[in-house]
Amino acid sequence: MQTVTSADGTRIGYETFGEGPPLVCLHGSSETRHGWYPLRPALENDFTLVVPDRRGRGGSGDAESYGLEREVEDLRAVVDDLDGDVSVFGHSFGGLVALAAAGDVPVERLVLYEPSLLVGDHRGDDLSDRLQERFAADGREAAMKHFYREGAGIPAPEELPIWPDEVNFDLLETVIRETAAVEAYDLPAEIELEQPTLLLTGERGPAHLREAARTLDDRLPRSRLAELEGVGHVGVKTAPGQVAAELRTFRKEHASRA
Repeated sequence: MQTVTSADGTRIGYETFGEGPPLVCLHGSSETRHGWYPLRPALENDFTLVVPDRRGRGGSGDAESYGLEREVEDLRAVVDDLDGDVSVFGHSFGGLVALAAAGDVPVERLVLYEPSLLVGDHRGDDLSDRLQERFAADGREAAMKHFYREGAGIPAPEELPIWPDEVNFDLLETVIRETAAVEAYDLPAEIELEQPTLLLTGERGPAHLREAARTLDDRLPRSRLAELEGVGHVGVKTAPGQVAAELRTFRKEHASRA
């Protein structure tokens, strides 16, 4: 594992796999870098996959102060450590980090899979408070199950093949603070980004994130929205072939325009 130091002194660890232009992959709230491993065989012949642990988990450190701006600084530290034109693929909360960073961090292209945004009637949600209350009343597993249901749109998380042995229950506090960051973020009415952006959403993804992807597509000047048939919020794990095919198509589209 390689490491870089973020602006506040926090150590950020990342792994690299494959060959080709660098693609930094930012995982969601309840994941670590290992969440990208199912996608690795489908993409490592096309890209150098750069897979960090976001702060607060795995091979990365943490700090007392937290905010979305810290995550942006972490991404900048990773991008600055790489050679060549860097693209970023953000899933869920990682998608929000990528979007927030794109105006300031030198990124060639963006891929955002159901980024954690609240738009329309979903603004004003208090899921972070409800998660904290469930944690205090019923424990860590009950609170994480609540997050899977309401945050990821999975109605019966206990029926997932990963439940409970492969669920990162130890990340609950990190999930709660990132959920609070989602609730505090206000998507601008106009977004001035030069980067071409691929927006991915699953046909079975949560309604509020599907709506967010459509809203973002309306506001970004150079975006394309692709729906993954028969797929939910965690398509990077459950449908890596479909996800990889969309990325390869997006790369070819951009190359031909260049």
